[in-house]
Amino acid sequence: MKTLAKVVLVLAVLAGLGAGGVYFYSQESATVAIEQGYGPNPTLPAPNPKPIPTVNIAKASKWPEGVTPKAAPGLKVNALAKDLDHPRMIHVLPNGDVLVAESNAPAKEEQGFSIRNWVMGLVMGRAGATVKSADRITLLRDADNDGVAEMRKTFLQGLHSPFGMTLANGKLYVANADSIIAVPYADGDTESTATPEKIADLPGGPINHHWTKDVIASADGTKLYATVGSNSNVGENGMDAEKDRAGILEIDLATGKQRVFASGLRNPNGISWNPDSGELWVAVNERDEIGSDLVPDYMTSVKDGGFYGWPYSYYGQNVDVRVKPQNPELVAKAIKPDYALGPHTASLGLTFNTAALLGSEYQSGAFVGQHGSWNRKPRSGYKVIYVPFANGKPNGEPKDILTGFISDKDEALGRPVGVAIAKTGALLVADDVGNTIWRVVPE
Repeated sequence: MKTLAKVVLVLAVLAGLGAGGVYFYSQESATVAIEQGYGPNPTLPAPNPKPIPTVNIAKASKWPEGVTPKAAPGLKVNALAKDLDHPRMIHVLPNGDVLVAESNAPAKEEQGFSIRNWVMGLVMGRAGATVKSADRITLLRDADNDGVAEMRKTFLQGLHSPFGMTLANGKLYVANADSIIAVPYADGDTESTATPEKIADLPGGPINHHWTKDVIASADGTKLYATVGSNSNVGENGMDAEKDRAGILEIDLATGKQRVFASGLRNPNGISWNPDSGELWVAVNERDEIGSDLVPDYMTSVKDGGFYGWPYSYYGQNVDVRVKPQNPELVAKAIKPDYALGPHTASLGLTFNTAALLGSEYQSGAFVGQHGSWNRKPRSGYKVIYVPFANGKPNGEPKDILTGFISDKDEALGRPVGVAIAKTGALLVADDVGNTIWRVVPE
């Protein structure tokens, strides 16, 4: 970005801050309907980069008393727990207890002044994304099954921006921003007093651009799979900064050895096993600053050794000309994702429905938590959707499950992140701006 453009962007952001409500600056807007950015073959118009990228964020507010998101017809929603501290991801334990990672980005190491980073700090602060990380996991218990957790207890604290959680081998594994740790877990435990055991290091600072790390265990408990996001938008910090990033790492628990299981995934999260096919699936946040229509986030099955394009190409073999030098050999190997989730929706949560409570309409498909855009006009995401599956693959158009996260005043009352299926079969949704775990059940 040239100096004059940077100055104009700063002035535009400051003007928006002074105006209150939403602040916005854009030279462009979407040219295709958001619906065309979903499905196996999304519309991919020509890139539309501008000297000053779009900034279009809903100011973070809070849910008024008695107001909830809007559930799809036939469903209803209530708060399982309120007044949490930036809840991000959810893990349901075998006895029905619910673990919630209350977390945010780790403190940044000193990198010198950058206008872009300064502006991003203002933008993310307005969106409610810069609160101090609680660095803990909280346990919720709804013993009387009335849909409201009557027990809330700190299960584990003193962590480092925890995000993903998985249970295997009598241990709870937690993905911190720079490592995976484990503590013993026995059925019914409400807290852990054990000293966490480090299982593996994960790529972390000093940049740690995409800090969230998700983790899941293999069915036999012998391996862990950890997501690691890129250290840049499109490799502008140099590919040396991307070692073991923008992909999924496999950790062998017996030997401690790590390897890259899949690569070219810009910012993967919501890692989940497909119950019908047995394949590993993940939601991926794609690149920015080439217009409101590009690039759709997506969810995809992940092949061992597969390369999915980042940073050289997107949605298969569509070359990103900003990346220098290019790598045509890798582009030729880039795998097209299975299903697009809309441009800039920030799809962070992914879980398959393995229960019957919500009815046959929602069997076997996937729920996706869409945190919401900050750089698209008009905005996208800010909702939870359901994608139907058949024979282990997406099969049909997405359906809105929870909406209403943007108020009539154009403010963000909440932003959904992690999704999980409760032992009862209810859908649980972590809302990090609304500080709530929402519970969705049939009417």
